[in-house]
Amino acid sequence: MKKVLSLTLAVLMLLAFFTGCNQNGNSSSADSGSGSNSSEPADDSLQKVLDAGKITVGTSPDFAPSEFIDLSKEGQDQYVGTDMTLARYIAEQLGVELEIKAMDFTTVTASVGQGTVDLGISGFTRTEERAENYDTSIPYNMGAYQGIMIRGEDADKYKSLDDFAGVVIGAQNGSLQHKLITEQLPDCEVKLISTIAEGIMMLQSGRIDALGMSGTSGDGYVRNYPELIMCDIHYDWESPGIVVLMQKDSPALKAKIDEIIQQVNDEDLYDGWLAEAQDLAFAVGANV
Repeated sequence: MKKVLSLTLAVLMLLAFFTGCNQNGNSSSADSGSGSNSSEPADDSLQKVLDAGKITVGTSPDFAPSEFIDLSKEGQDQYVGTDMTLARYIAEQLGVELEIKAMDFTTVTASVGQGTVDLGISGFTRTEERAENYDTSIPYNMGAYQGIMIRGEDADKYKSLDDFAGVVIGAQNGSLQHKLITEQLPDCEVKLISTIAEGIMMLQSGRIDALGMSGTSGDGYVRNYPELIMCDIHYDWESPGIVVLMQKDSPALKAKIDEIIQQVNDEDLYDGWLAEAQDLAFAVGANV
């Protein structure tokens, strides 16, 4: 009887042992499978550019001195300005060719979101909305400011932001200027424009009373249009800098673009590019 009991206990212990091993094995297998299912696909945003040997940049070339057209040149060379110099610098650092695609301002952001261009470089100020919808680079050109252009004859009319109540102000749809006007001049009427050149003509002809402008762009235009001035009135706003837009969830590409822009900032390259672009814009009549 003792022998039977001993044998029975031995068999039970062996069964318990093998059952435990089997459960551990299944657990390990399940853990491995779960890890595999939860892993995200590798980010190939940078590698795709390197493999293609080309980076595509969307821009709206109507915003001198940041991006504009030099009609004395042809093809890709005609797109000039500080942002286009930055685009060429990025391509050079990546060791790839650059393809600049000209389009209107709102199409640039749509093209970045759809992935039809790799980068959007068109004087984009960093905003929370853009940061939510795109990957944005670290900022550059921290000295950018935003202003309001008016006719010189109306200078005495505008002494504060409150004086713009009831007036018609032009701004590009989706631009920072549009956002600031809507937020800080709620009692004015906003007239959406397609290009800065269109806004200038509307301001000259009296179809709008003022025009939301970036300071650096506005300063260039008043050199060619002495009847127009930039107001001394400024928004309650501090520049967060200009950024490059990329499709959302492109960490590898963003990391590399950030690295390149950090070089630009560390070496103060942008200020030199800006001075050259301002002189070129005036010389070729880009601000007309």
